[in-house]
Amino acid sequence: MRALKNSTSDQTIIDMACRAIKIESEAVAGLAKRIDDTFVKIVHHIDRCQHLVITGMGKSGIIGKKIASTFASLGLPTLFIHAAEASHGDLGMIVKNDTVIAISNSGETEEVLKLLPSFKRINCTLVALTGKPESTLAKCSDFVLNVGVQEEACSIDLVPTASTTATLALGDALAVAFMELRGIKEKDFAQNHPGGSLGRRLLTTVADLMHAGDDIPKVFENVEAQKVIAEMSQKRLGMTIVTDQKGKLKGVITDGDLRRLMENNKDISRATASDMMKKTPKTITQETLAAKAVQVMEEYSITSLIVCNEDKIEGVIHLHDILKAGIV
Repeated sequence: MRALKNSTSDQTIIDMACRAIKIESEAVAGLAKRIDDTFVKIVHHIDRCQHLVITGMGKSGIIGKKIASTFASLGLPTLFIHAAEASHGDLGMIVKNDTVIAISNSGETEEVLKLLPSFKRINCTLVALTGKPESTLAKCSDFVLNVGVQEEACSIDLVPTASTTATLALGDALAVAFMELRGIKEKDFAQNHPGGSLGRRLLTTVADLMHAGDDIPKVFENVEAQKVIAEMSQKRLGMTIVTDQKGKLKGVITDGDLRRLMENNKDISRATASDMMKKTPKTITQETLAAKAVQVMEEYSITSLIVCNEDKIEGVIHLHDILKAGIV
């Protein structure tokens, strides 16, 4: 049955919300004093294990799923096993020398305690994340991380709020420490995030998006302006590369260059490409991340880059191509 509404004022609602945030922030801040040699040893065990397994029930289980997801995203094979399902076959996922993190605020969760003999039989390292360091779970574990809080954030001090927030924060602390120990860099992280905007930003290179072969706008340095304009119009990139007869890069001509020449009353009808080009075009390699190409374009206020490998022209990448790919 739905509880009847009381006459709580709007200000009381604001006060309770602020109180909840204050209590939870203090609970998280208090964890810093508990980071010690035990924490370090656990991180080393996680680094050496074949699998990291996390288990829990209820709200603790939900937090465990998030922690497991974080570790998996760092490249560590990580499983979440529902404590109630584990004894019905899921224990087969755990092997010798795995590290198991069991989450229970009370340390007396029945479904978790039933698994303790199996964990010992498998010979895995058991880490307890609990708010009760003297609990049964803590006493039966190889390592204990205390996530206890002084009070929950709700007015009746019962609903898991500050305790779950503290558990999640300590799980994140383990993950961040593991990242540092493994030396995980941006490119490593990207390997596990190929989808979405993050994956596109971290994995897409210039080679994936550049115009190559016959799609490259290109003219020789001695051609007339009419042919320059025709090439730019046909390839529709707002620019053209200028080369010598051997294909060596000599310069670049953009739509903006043509407009500026005409604004300065320059007669381009008899000009050649070498008369109109800029002799120091900005270049980039095809292995460079497309996101980096955007940074270069922004730095020099341009919309395209010539892709080169030493003197060899390999392509052209345009800002519009990067935007269409969803890199930025």
